Amino acid sequence: MKSTILSITNKKGYNLHASLELPANQKPNYYAVFAHCFTCSSSLIAVKNVSRALTNHGFGVVRFDFTGLGRSEGEFAESHFSANVEDLIAVYNFMLENYEAPVLFVGHSLGGAAVLAAASKLPEVKAIATISAPAEVSHVKHLFSHQLEEAEAKGDVKVNIGGRPFVIDDEFVEDFDKTDLPAIVRSLRRPLLIMHAPFDTIVGIENAQKLYNSAIHPKSFVSLDGADHLLSDTKDSLYVGDIIGAWVQRYFEPMENRMLDTEGEQLVAHLNLKEDHFTTNMQTKDHAMIADEPLSFGGDNFGPGPYDYLSASLAACSAMTVKLYAERKKWNLDEVFVYVTHSKKHTDDLMLDVEKPGRIDHMSKKLKFVGDLDEGQRNRLTEIAAKCPVHKTLQSEVVIVTKRIKED
Repeated sequence: MKSTILSITNKKGYNLHASLELPANQKPNYYAVFAHCFTCSSSLIAVKNVSRALTNHGFGVVRFDFTGLGRSEGEFAESHFSANVEDLIAVYNFMLENYEAPVLFVGHSLGGAAVLAAASKLPEVKAIATISAPAEVSHVKHLFSHQLEEAEAKGDVKVNIGGRPFVIDDEFVEDFDKTDLPAIVRSLRRPLLIMHAPFDTIVGIENAQKLYNSAIHPKSFVSLDGADHLLSDTKDSLYVGDIIGAWVQRYFEPMENRMLDTEGEQLVAHLNLKEDHFTTNMQTKDHAMIADEPLSFGGDNFGPGPYDYLSASLAACSAMTVKLYAERKKWNLDEVFVYVTHSKKHTDDLMLDVEKPGRIDHMSKKLKFVGDLDEGQRNRLTEIAAKCPVHKTLQSEVVIVTKRIKED
């Protein structure tokens, strides 16, 4: 996942720290903006994982820190709800002027409420997704409710939220009561996806119900069963990103992934050494994939390994070739299963007569045919499977030319 650091000036003149995440080909089809949760930052691992998943669906994703949080300028007391909405609009305008207008807003917790409010002011935003969002902006006041009277009396007061100290004032507190979020949702009339964990102990599931009932179709709800409020488990945040990426495709025109402008590349792979262990994003003209290494090898196991893809290529090509042959012969083949295993074996174990004995790559391919076939037909289909194009490529002499593309 390619990350470009952006500095975005908001309405008050503060610089907001932002990261633009790009798909493997560095050429997103669309742009999205991600708003983090209350007192969090854009560096939260859940934010990164959702962004990663969205890049695999062709999106460029801007994740940024609200005023006074993370690496953005300003004080936390200035990061009230209205300021969050203004920050989102500032990010939108920056992208509009320097890249393209974002068409998808995604928000987590109070960030979910903020994207709803901001999108209501930005008709060009085509779809909105919320994650564990409250139905009332004032919901967050319970986090420092025991110190509200002190804030009203003294003005500035230090509060403890989630084990971290912040300074707030009475304006900060009062701002949370100014927004009628259900009314905003009712007036949106744009595709809305609401995602929430049924046993969220921070923002209860009743908030999702209220938002959903307030919204006008097209609206969708996805239960994040088993997840906590912060999506602490990696599998939950990746799931959220994948669901949003798949859901939103219905509302945008499908586009081909643009490859590198060199000599007609058919696939591009990208690995960011500063962000990832071995997780590699890949794109073809129409599809996106992830390759990784298992945890035992120091990877994150977010996708199949390189040799898994090699074996999958052989298995898929064998199945397709068998299908075409059986259809041409009008044989009653209903299903074909191909099992492929890759390993290293010694030539002596394989009883191969070679000039230099040693360990070589060995691929085992086993087939199972389902259908009304006689023994002769099954044997012939087995022979045909060994003649598929990928099988032939792997057994032939392959020339691979490696060149370096000059950096921009």
